[in-house]
Parts: sequence; structure tokens; C-alpha cells
Amino acid sequence: MTLPNWITFSRLLGLPFLLYGLHDPTPTSRWVCLVIFLLAAGTDWLDGYLARKLNQVTDLGKFLDPLVDKLLVLAPLLALIELGQVPAWGVFLILGRELAIAGWRVNQADIRGANIWGKLKTVSQIVAIALLIAPLPQIWQLPSLVAFWFAVVLTLISGAIYLFFA
Repeated sequence: MTLPNWITFSRLLGLPFLLYGLHDPTPTSRWVCLVIFLLAAGTDWLDGYLARKLNQVTDLGKFLDPLVDKLLVLAPLLALIELGQVPAWGVFLILGRELAIAGWRVNQADIRGANIWGKLKTVSQIVAIALLIAPLPQIWQLPSLVAFWFAVVLTLISGAIYLFFA
């Protein structure tokens, strides 16, 4: 397994701590969870950069990277449902898109990496989740929800583009 693939896999290590910290969060545990989430999200950029720089782009990496991204996004979103910060049906739309694309990829002979829409979708999800995890003042509640719904819409658009213009 290549270094970029190990970095991709390492993102999973933060998920138990993230979920534990969001189970019954305090402001301090939310800040810790935000740092864990952003570090894990940052490795998404790092593994892709290293894979290209070291010429270690592999089919395993093209499959594993989006799968780990899905877990990194869906785990905190499920915790945020439990906390009443986001509606389950919005998360369900994200989950449905992610399952559809994962199912589509499994049946393809040649695994393609993410296109620009997939990358924008991932960035919008990371920003929205970061805003929702952070213990921000009440005035940030509406902008955080707007970021969440923007991410949902971009998730659906990127999925449609991936499926229909593949």
C-alpha cells in the first residue's frame, strides 16, 4: 500500500473520537472535534497531492479516498441529527447520492477520480460540518444551516453530473 493510501486510511482513526466528542458535547469537546475533523479533512488534500506528486495514483486510492470521505462526512452529520442541528432528510439526500455514486463506481471497469464538482461538493460539506460542529454564538446558526443546505444542493448537482455526464 502506498503512502497516500495510508494517509487516506488514517482519516478513519479520528472518527471514533469525533463521534464520542459529539455524543454529549460541551463547548470544549466541540472545539476538539472541530480540530479532529479539520485535520482529517486536511489529509484528503494531502493524500491526493502526494499521490500525484509521487506518481502513486492507484485504483485502490481512487476507490478508497471517496469512500473514506463519505464516512468522514456522514459520521458527524449523523451526530448532528442526534443533536437536532440538521434534519435527517437533508442528511438522507447526501447519503442517497453517496450510495448511488459508490454503487455506480463499483460497476465501472475504469475507476475515475473525482471531477471538479465532486471536489466542490466535498469542500462545501467540510465547511458546513465545521460550522455546525464549532460552538459558535447563536448568530451563526442561520449561516451554518445555509451552508448545510448549500452542501446538500451541491451534493445532488455533483451526483447528477457524475451519473449523466460520465
